[in-house]
Amino acid sequence: MREGLEQWDYVVAALCVGVIGTLLLVGWTLAAMVRAERRRDKVRSK
Repeated sequence: MREGLEQWDYVVAALCVGVIGTLLLVGWTLAAMVRAERRRDKVRSK
């Protein structure tokens, strides 16, 4: 068991937060693009 936290604990945590945040942002933008394309197709078909 370690007594103190090492700097690598913070580095790994920051990388995890960055990667997860990036993946969430990419998923959100992909979903928004799909919704926009569906709206465009709906308007064009009228």
